[in-house]
Amino acid sequence: MEEYNVTVATGTSEYSGTNNYIYITLVGEKGDSERTTLDNPGLDFCRGAVDEYKVCSPGPLGRVLLVRLEKQRYWVEDNWFCLYVTVAPPGGGTALTFPCYRWLIGDVKVELREGTAMRLSDDTSPQLLAHRKAELQERQAVYRWVAWAPGIPKCIDAKTEADLHQDVRFDNEKRSDFESSLHYALLELSLKKLAIRFGKSWDNLEDFKRCFWKLRSPISEYCMEHWKEDSFFGYQCLNGSNPRMIQRCKKLPGNFPVSGDMVQGSLAPRTTLEKELKAGNIYLVDYAIMDGVPTNVIRGKPQYIAAPLCLLYEHPDQGLIPIAIQNSLNLNKVSKAINIHVIPPLLQLGQTPGLDTPIFLPKNPPLAWLLAKIWVRHSEFQVFQLLSHLLRTHLVVEVFCVSTLRQLPAVHPVYKLLAPHLRYTLEINCRGRTQLLSADGIFKRVVSTGGEGLLILAQNEYKVLTYRSLQPYQDFQQRGATNLRNYFYREYSLMLWDAIHSFVSGMVSLYYHYDSDVVEDTELQAWIKDIAEEGFVDVPRFGLARELHNKTELITLLSVAIFTSSAQHAATNNGQFDWCAWVPNTPCTMRHPPPTDKDAVTMEMIMDTLPDVSQTCLEMAITWHLGRPQPDAIPLGQYREQYFTESQAQEVIDKFRQELKEIEEHILTQNEGLELPYLFLLPSRIENSITI
Repeated sequence: MEEYNVTVATGTSEYSGTNNYIYITLVGEKGDSERTTLDNPGLDFCRGAVDEYKVCSPGPLGRVLLVRLEKQRYWVEDNWFCLYVTVAPPGGGTALTFPCYRWLIGDVKVELREGTAMRLSDDTSPQLLAHRKAELQERQAVYRWVAWAPGIPKCIDAKTEADLHQDVRFDNEKRSDFESSLHYALLELSLKKLAIRFGKSWDNLEDFKRCFWKLRSPISEYCMEHWKEDSFFGYQCLNGSNPRMIQRCKKLPGNFPVSGDMVQGSLAPRTTLEKELKAGNIYLVDYAIMDGVPTNVIRGKPQYIAAPLCLLYEHPDQGLIPIAIQNSLNLNKVSKAINIHVIPPLLQLGQTPGLDTPIFLPKNPPLAWLLAKIWVRHSEFQVFQLLSHLLRTHLVVEVFCVSTLRQLPAVHPVYKLLAPHLRYTLEINCRGRTQLLSADGIFKRVVSTGGEGLLILAQNEYKVLTYRSLQPYQDFQQRGATNLRNYFYREYSLMLWDAIHSFVSGMVSLYYHYDSDVVEDTELQAWIKDIAEEGFVDVPRFGLARELHNKTELITLLSVAIFTSSAQHAATNNGQFDWCAWVPNTPCTMRHPPPTDKDAVTMEMIMDTLPDVSQTCLEMAITWHLGRPQPDAIPLGQYREQYFTESQAQEVIDKFRQELKEIEEHILTQNEGLELPYLFLLPSRIENSITI
C-alpha cells in the first residue's frame, strides 16, 4: 500500500469554507488511488485553512496526472472555494501543486491539473488531452458571447451579474463593499440635497462649495481653487482623466477659422501663429465624435451637448494654455429611452463655423471665456466616461476575458498569464450595463448623453477604434504628442508599458521558443480568432489579424491586454472624483445651449446652464463611488494566486516586481514637492485588473 501526503487549501474570503463532504482521488499514469473521504478530527475546510491528509493507493501511481475532488451535500448546500491541492509522493519526494482557484457548487466533481504550464503540443497523455478538451467544452457552454448592442464589442451573455458563474463573481467582501459604498455616497447625496434645498438654490459659483462635505480629496480642493486658470485647463488636457485626446496641430482645420491676429495676444513675444504651427507648439483637442449625438431629457427638461474645437499653445513660460474655442451645438435631437436593437440615424450637423458658433478667445469678456471652457470640459466628461474609460478599457478587456475563458484551458501558459488581469471584470461590466447605462440607470438620470446618446457616442468611437491606438508608443506618435512638456501621463505610461512588455516577453519566451511554436498552437489560434471575429466584430479600422504569426505579435497583444486592464484603466478611472467633484470644472450635463453672443454671458446664464443641485450631488456621489481606492485591490505585479509553479516563471515575476518598484521610486521622487502631483500611475495604486 502506497501512502501520499496531501494538503488542501481553502480560500480566505468570506464563506469560502464548507461543511459538506469532500472526497479526493489521485489519478496517476499507472492507476487511481482510493477514493478518500477528507475528514480529520474537528472541523475541516474552514476559511483560510490548509488541511493535511493521507491518501492511500494499492500500488504505485507513477506520475500523478490529475487530482479529482468531489463535493457532496451534507444536510444543506454549502459552496466551497478551493485554492489548491499539493501531493507529496511516498518516501517524501518533492510535492506537486495542483492549482484550483474555483468554487465547487452543488454535488460536483472537478479534476485539477498539476501547475506546470503546458501548451497543447506538450501533452502526450490521452487522459490529459481529453481533460483539456472537456474543460473547454464545459467553459464554452458556460461563457457565451452576446451582442449587448449593435456597433460595439460583444460581451458576456449575462443579463445581470446574478447570471454569471460564481468563479467570475465578486467575493462577498467585495460585493458588500461595492454596494455599501454606493449606499453611503447616495446617503450623503440625499443629506446634501436636503440641506441645500432648505437653504437656497445655486446663485453663484461659490454655492457649489456647499457640496464639499466629507467626500473630498486634496486634488479636488486644488481644482476648486484653480479651475478657472488657463494653465490648469491645459494641465488637465495632459494629465486629467482623458489624457489621450490632445494632438499636434500642423494645419488649422477648415472648420475652425482662427486667424493669427485673433490669438496673437496669447502667444509669446516676437512669434506668430504660423511660426508656432511649424515649430510644433500648437495643439488641438477636437470633440467631433460628439457631433450628432442625441441629448438626454432629465425630469422633462432637454439637456444640451456640443462638439467643441479647442486650440492650445505650449507657451514657453505658462505651459500649455487654451487660446481659442469653438462650441458647435448639437441641435437638437432628443434622446429616447435606449433601444439596444436599433442604431438610430445620426444628425448631420457638422462642426460648422458661423454667426451662431463664435470663436471664443482669452481676451473676450471673462465670463464668456469661462463658459466656453466649461463647455469643453462638459464634452470631456462625456468622452472620458463613455469612450476613454468604458469603451477603451472595460469593453476592450471584456473581449479578452470572454475569449480566454472560452478558448484556453487553465493549464495553458497564456491563461495563467492573463487570469489575474481579468479578475472581476465581467461582474463590474455587467453592473455597469444594468446600473449605469440602462434605460433607468444613473447616466439617464444625470448625464447629458444618457439614454440613446451614450450608445450612439460609443458606436461612433467604435467605428474608428484601432488596435494601434491601444499601444502607447503608437498612440503618442500618431497624435504627435511626443514632445509636450510635463506630460506625466505619457512619461509614466511608457515606463509601465516597457515594464509590462518586458515581463510578457520573458514569460512568453519560457513557453514559446520559436515563431513556429506560436503558429502551431491551435488553442492559441482559436483564442485570437475568437477575439477578432467574435469580440471585435464589425470594426472596419481595428486592424487586429485573426491569426498570430510570430512571438512578437503574441507579446504585443498580451501586453495590450495587461496594460489596458491595469495602467490605462487607472489613468482614466482613478482620478475621476478628483477632476469631477468640483462640478463646474467637469459638469456631467448642461441645461442651456452654448452662448452665441459673447457680450451676453452673465453669471446667471452660467448658473442656469451648469448642473442643478440634484445633478451636482449625484455626479459627486457616483464619481466618488467609482473612483475611490478599492479596499481589496491587488496592485500591479502582485499575484494572490500562484498560477505559475515553475521557478523560472517566478524569476520573471520577481524581475517585473523589481522594475515596478523602481518606477514607483522614480515617480515619487519626480513628484516630491509638486503643488499638483501626478500619482495615478504609481504601480502601488494600479490594480492588476478592472474591478470598478
